[in-house]
Parts: sequence; C-alpha cells; structure tokens
Amino acid sequence: MRTSYSALDTFQQCPQKFKFQVIDKIKAPRSPEASFGSAVHGSLKYMFSHDPVFPTIEEVTAHFSENWKTSSFAPSLALTPEVSELYNKSGREMLKNFYKRNPPWNFSVVDTESHFEVLLTDEKSNKTHILAGIIDRVDKIGEGEYEIIDYKTNRRLPSQKTVDDNLQMSIYHMALMRRWPGLDPKKIKLSLYFLKHDEKMSSFRTPDKLSEIRERVIATIYDVEKRLSNSNFPPNPSKLCDYCPYKSICPAWKHLYKKGETDSFDEATLQKALQEYFSLKDLANKNDDRLSELQEIIKSYMDTNGLERVFDERGYYISKKLQKRFKYDFDKVREILMTNGLENQWEGILSADDKKLKLILGALPYHIRKEIEEQKILHKEFTVLSASTKPVKK
Repeated sequence: MRTSYSALDTFQQCPQKFKFQVIDKIKAPRSPEASFGSAVHGSLKYMFSHDPVFPTIEEVTAHFSENWKTSSFAPSLALTPEVSELYNKSGREMLKNFYKRNPPWNFSVVDTESHFEVLLTDEKSNKTHILAGIIDRVDKIGEGEYEIIDYKTNRRLPSQKTVDDNLQMSIYHMALMRRWPGLDPKKIKLSLYFLKHDEKMSSFRTPDKLSEIRERVIATIYDVEKRLSNSNFPPNPSKLCDYCPYKSICPAWKHLYKKGETDSFDEATLQKALQEYFSLKDLANKNDDRLSELQEIIKSYMDTNGLERVFDERGYYISKKLQKRFKYDFDKVREILMTNGLENQWEGILSADDKKLKLILGALPYHIRKEIEEQKILHKEFTVLSASTKPVKK
C-alpha cells in the first residue's frame, strides 16, 4: 500500500474523512487556514533557497503577501477584505520575527520541501508499504549531524512529551536514514518550529522508539486495509468537524444540511418522531415503552438513509453508535506470554480475568501488547442511540 503521513493522520482523526479524501478522492475547497499555512511555507522556502544572495526581509514578506492575495476559496469560505488583511498582517509579522531570529545566511540548509519515501515491511504478511511525504527543511548542524525542521502555524504550543512522541517527525527521521544510511541515528535532531510563538521545540529518537513507531504505522495501515474490504469508515464527530470541508455530506452531519430541501413523508415522520422523542426524554422512566418505539422509528430512518446522526428543527440531534464487547482468548494470551519469557505476568492473571490482563498490558512491550490485542474475540455487538439537547447550527 502506498500512503502518506497526512493520510494516516486523517484516518486516525476520522475514518470517514479519510474515505472522502483518500479513497473517494472528493475534491474540497481549501480553508483559509490551510491556504495561510501554504503561503507561509512557500515564503520560508523562498527565504532559504537563494544562496548565496538571500532575499531581504522585505522581499520575503512581499512574497508572502503576493501568495496570500492569490489564494482562492469557495464562496462559502470567502473572507471579507478586513479579515483577509488580518491574515496578511499576521503572516508578515510572523515572517519578520522569524527572519530576525533566523537570518538565512547563518544556516547550512541542505534541502527544503524535499520529497521522500519510506519502505515499511510487515513481517507477518510479508507486504512492503510505501510511506511518502515532504520535509520542510533539513540543515547540517555539525560533522555528521543533521536537523529536520517542520514549520507549524497553529496557535497551540504542545508539551515536550507530545513533541517527543510526534509521529510525523519519527517518520521524517526514517526518511533521512533511508536517504543517507550511513548517518548515525542518534545525531539526527528533530525540531518543530512554532511560528506564532517564535519557538522551536526539539527532540531525538532512540532505536526502540523508532521500532515502536514502525510497528504503530504498520498496524494503522493494516487497519486501513482491513476496513477497505467492507468499506467500514465510520465518522468520528469532534470539535474538528467545524473545520472539515466534508461536513455537509458526512453521515454524522448531512441530515442537518438536508433539512428544508425536501417535504417527503419520511422526513416529516422523522421530525415528528424527534420532537416527541426529546419531549418524552424528560419523563424518561415513565415513558420507556414509547421511547423505545420512537428509537426504532429513528433508527430505521437512519439505517435506510445511511445516517449516523439526525437533527430536529431546533438543532437537537440523536447519534447512532455501534457498541462492541470483546473477550480475550486466554489460551493464546498464555502462549504469547510464555513464548516471550513472561511467565511471571501470566501468574498475575491465572484466573483468566479481563480486568487483571488490562492492568498488566501497559507494562508490556508494544509488539507483545499488539499481539495480545489481536487475540480479542467479539463477544457481542449492539447499536445504541444517544441524544443531545444542545442545539447545533450549520
């Protein structure tokens, strides 16, 4: 399978968005935030790509303004002139601060926006996957020492632990090692530069950490391939939905956008059921029987129309979620622990108790945890509906 870090990140964020973007290849308009980030990245590449005569700070900011001016959005995402100018001023100020602190002639830049491919072999299936991407910048910082830099325009400054565990930078580390196999892995510095804060946060990777990351990536790719067989890519509603270009066609949201477009009997029946459902919800215990009937009406509508959420006219909504209950195959768990010399761990769960097993899982190496997790057996599954009376607006 050929994929990229950004695709896998999208999959982990929301499988349904991954399907729209990567599998269905539905083109979506770029958001102002995405275009702003691209304009900033383009100007930083311009700043470091003119050795030995580097552009002045005025030329770099002018380059950004020109890129920003030519950015285009869908009519629904269009910015007012005032807001567009705020973006322009923010970008120029960001670049000025960066230029003053990082004069381009002070750095030995090896490459900017370099394309890469990392080969990952799954030893179990003997499949080789290709992970592709682009690295913002690579500097030589000493004899045999290199620094990979990725620019970030987001507002939030993460913790050092988050930087140490950053999957994207771990993949970049693998990419540089594939390009130059003779490098010492311990001499590759990984840095995230947060432009809004003018702050650089750095970390390194140990061989054990890289091995764990490799296994995590392969496990994620395996999950994607497994879901492809039955097109199982459910939405994962979160605050990020407000920034998703596919919101209006997503099963978790499209009913909100559909309202008013049709006067079909089914829709009218649904709206009536929703109104009555939320009214009876307040009387919960007294109306259990009728609520169950209404849930069946609502669930039937959702199943028929391929929806994960339905909304009434006030913006109240009901979500559908498939609940699964798993049990471990303890014969296989015991075999895994014994094979890896962890007999003492098995002693702690001799009564074959799921809760005891979960307690020891956190202390096991990643590959053993993964192998044990694969021994889970589906015990039962059922669909539940959850209601929210916090109105949602388009």
